[in-house]
Amino acid sequence: MGKIIPVHVGIIMDGNGRWAQSRGLARTQGHLEGLKAAKRIVKAASDIGIKFLTLYAFSTENWKRTAEEVGFIMGLVKQYLRAEFEFSKKNKIRVRHAGDMSALPPDIQKELTDSIKDTASFEGMQVILAINYGGRDEIIRAFNKYITSHTEQAINESSLASYLDNPDIPDPDLIIRSAGEYRTSNFLLWQSAYSELYISDKLWPDWDKNDLETAISDYQNRERKYGGYSK
Repeated sequence: MGKIIPVHVGIIMDGNGRWAQSRGLARTQGHLEGLKAAKRIVKAASDIGIKFLTLYAFSTENWKRTAEEVGFIMGLVKQYLRAEFEFSKKNKIRVRHAGDMSALPPDIQKELTDSIKDTASFEGMQVILAINYGGRDEIIRAFNKYITSHTEQAINESSLASYLDNPDIPDPDLIIRSAGEYRTSNFLLWQSAYSELYISDKLWPDWDKNDLETAISDYQNRERKYGGYSK
């Protein structure tokens, strides 16, 4: 890829349930295949040279699903964090988190905290796992942090932004959504104000490196105006 590579890519990994149902399988099997797809895309993104990759793994609204499905997803998260350390070490991938960690089960909190700590010094691609994440929730939490620290100072865009989950990470250049849905589903609401959107009809468990490269190629053919205009 000779053109400019997006620095930060966010992915709404959608379609696991539909993938499983179309094959007469339990939804949990779709989540398992979705995890495999996530591993493929993390490797592909690292090889391509993307600096930051945010994966929407579990939203604040996903708690509404059945206890069985939620428990299975949490188990996959735990399994992924444990199993992928050697891969992260080999590829110098730093693991980070976005979302409200305090509401996650204690064992998941520990796995996340350990992965973040163990990979903190790695200088390759940074993978941000959005788990128990919601864009509105993040903004509310940031505002509450702000008013706790600033009782008299007026708020502005930059001061509030400094209290978001990962204020040092640049806003996403590109947000990808699989499974043909045309909505952002409460993902990175503040950060995505000027992100380019790419929608794929392909269900997430079927994604591979070629799909990521296609999305990036589409991005590279766009002109980003940031509210301005072309001369």
